[in-house]
Amino acid sequence: MAIHKQKINPEDDLGFGPQPVIKNQPLVNKDGSPNVKRIGLPFFNTANNYHTLITMSWKKFWLMVVSAYIAINIIFALLYTSFGAGSLVGGTSGNSPFHHFMDAFFFSAQTISTVGYGHIYPQGMFSNSVAAVESMMGLLVFALATGLLYGRFYRPSAQIAYSKNILVAPYLENSRGIMFRLANLRRNILIDLEIEIIFSFNETVDGKTMRRFYPLEVERRKVSILTINWTVVHPLDDNSPLKDMTKEDLIESEAGFAILLRAFDDTFSQTVHSRTSYQANEIVWGAKFKPVFARDEDGRIVLDLSKISDHEVLVDV
Repeated sequence: MAIHKQKINPEDDLGFGPQPVIKNQPLVNKDGSPNVKRIGLPFFNTANNYHTLITMSWKKFWLMVVSAYIAINIIFALLYTSFGAGSLVGGTSGNSPFHHFMDAFFFSAQTISTVGYGHIYPQGMFSNSVAAVESMMGLLVFALATGLLYGRFYRPSAQIAYSKNILVAPYLENSRGIMFRLANLRRNILIDLEIEIIFSFNETVDGKTMRRFYPLEVERRKVSILTINWTVVHPLDDNSPLKDMTKEDLIESEAGFAILLRAFDDTFSQTVHSRTSYQANEIVWGAKFKPVFARDEDGRIVLDLSKISDHEVLVDV
């Protein structure tokens, strides 16, 4: 396999170094999350709890909130019913154990939220003590949930649409380039964008397979403002470590591309980041992207984000 190597200066070290590998596992997943499993932490480590709750998907977040809410009310309902049928009096719905439990469950839901309709109320020292503890717990838990919701909404983030594939396409005259396309999914303004591409592949040295990392030069590393789409291009010139690599070489070496995007969000006045990755089997050779925008009757640019990945294969390449 012929590989055109770049000499990496110490000041250009990416921090990865030549890593021994058995099978390539990208450091960055397609959705931008790190593909790293951390072990060796204490079992009761709580350092990452807040970060986990803030950054997890909305589906997981609401599933966790609803599950915790139901579980807490079930626990308190079991406590109330364990004190006997006379622990809760008032407008109960029946005399069976199931009806007593459901009365206790809904009384718990009303108590923990401090709604307190009043048609059912605790009786006795134990029941009133549990209700008092639950009321205090409800104030703390809902304050925590409100803070988490505020943090999730306030946390600046970039919503970037990336093309599904990375293309090897004609670039300038008698040249080629590796390129992918991106666009902003939101209506906000992103300014001072900067892109970085980390190319990695496996190389066998003295019988050992090492993972090599190279930063790739791009046609334009920075743009002032992102209003439509941006096609990021790495020219396959003499300075490229991919110049002499073929499709088979990239697949055999389990090549990958980590994409790191940094921008300034004008809405929140904060820097935001976005990440994604491409693997060798996601490269389309001899293709070019189709136009992603047109103009309406008034001459205004219309950006069709559903076409961000559309491309056509060139038969003469």
